[in-house]
Amino acid sequence: MAKRRPSGDGMVRKLESGRWQARIVVGHKDNGDPIFRYAYGATQKEMTGKLHQLIGAYQGAELTEASNMTLGEWLDQWLEKYAATTVRESTLSGYRRYAEQYIGPILGHKRISQITTTDVQRMYIKLKKEGRIHEHPEFGKELSDTTIRRIHSMLHLAMNVAKKEHLIHKNPTEGTTVPKRDQKPKKILTNEQMEIFMKAIEADEPWYDFFYTELTTGLRRGEICGLQWQDFDEEKGTLKISRTLHYQREGEYSTGETKTGKGKRTIILPKSTADLLRRRKQNALSEWIFHHPVKPEHPVSPHYAYVHLKTLLNKAGLPDIRFHDLRHTFATHALTSGVDAKTLSGILGHTNASFTLDTYTHVTKDMQKQAANVVGGFMEDILGKGASPWQRSEKPVMERSG
Repeated sequence: MAKRRPSGDGMVRKLESGRWQARIVVGHKDNGDPIFRYAYGATQKEMTGKLHQLIGAYQGAELTEASNMTLGEWLDQWLEKYAATTVRESTLSGYRRYAEQYIGPILGHKRISQITTTDVQRMYIKLKKEGRIHEHPEFGKELSDTTIRRIHSMLHLAMNVAKKEHLIHKNPTEGTTVPKRDQKPKKILTNEQMEIFMKAIEADEPWYDFFYTELTTGLRRGEICGLQWQDFDEEKGTLKISRTLHYQREGEYSTGETKTGKGKRTIILPKSTADLLRRRKQNALSEWIFHHPVKPEHPVSPHYAYVHLKTLLNKAGLPDIRFHDLRHTFATHALTSGVDAKTLSGILGHTNASFTLDTYTHVTKDMQKQAANVVGGFMEDILGKGASPWQRSEKPVMERSG
């Protein structure tokens, strides 16, 4: 039996064609045969330099036979074997879309163990410039920074597992540059805009209950679409949030866990919202609180709700906000109305109050200014105006008699 060649063993040789080849052992097949990586050039000196580069790049590597699979094959395997058991269904659906529409067409054909950081960086640049060219031409070619970051996060996870499985020696996503998160001010409807929006939904009877409930609870889109009558306690006026709706395509949907562990919660509804749901329940057509407008046996689609919101905003001449911005609108107005962060955190299903405070920093800063003015006001009432505090607290000194 031939002696197993150690990983890292390399050599330079001249081929019959006259060219030179550098070769290094980077792992072994199931039968013990070595797995090689090669480089080619015109001179022995050039190949000696490339051999040293190969040794440096693959130092400590012990790749398996599966390292010959393509990135596309690995992503299919990773999605089914690893991601499917660890992430929410909606996240998995997004991962599949990134793999099929964005990563696959550019790098899916390439052997996974030969993908470099440069390859990945070039892919991000290409996607940024023309990632949507075959998707939604009416929206332009450029892919958003947020989507680029999500693709990067997904590919980084997949390549980390590939490294643990000895398919690659180094994660090629490390060292790449992705767009930074743009902390834009959150879009919310102002008091004046809220009045306009309320008039718009009042004129849209089939959707009034849906959007009124959203504005008074701040539920996530999948949460409000996934509500069932069993979640509503008529007597107590409470709503239990225990699921989120995932909608794949028309007529196909599934329900899953809420976004976070704290997402499972019971909230006390405002009286007006509880009364609205009581009236709605009297004419309920299915188990879903907000059902499909044509097929009541199905829940309303989160996508359909998003599209209808856009239609309402456009007709009312209001800013083009996302559905999630209705949640921000609820939270912002709740904070400015005096609801404390811990209570609001429980209503929104955040992990903790500090996350709520971090998310709505723009609001809490204004609240701090208001608090400072309040404190300053009552301190002036106590101490009086004009003199500094230490002057006002100073007592007269009595002269000692001789």
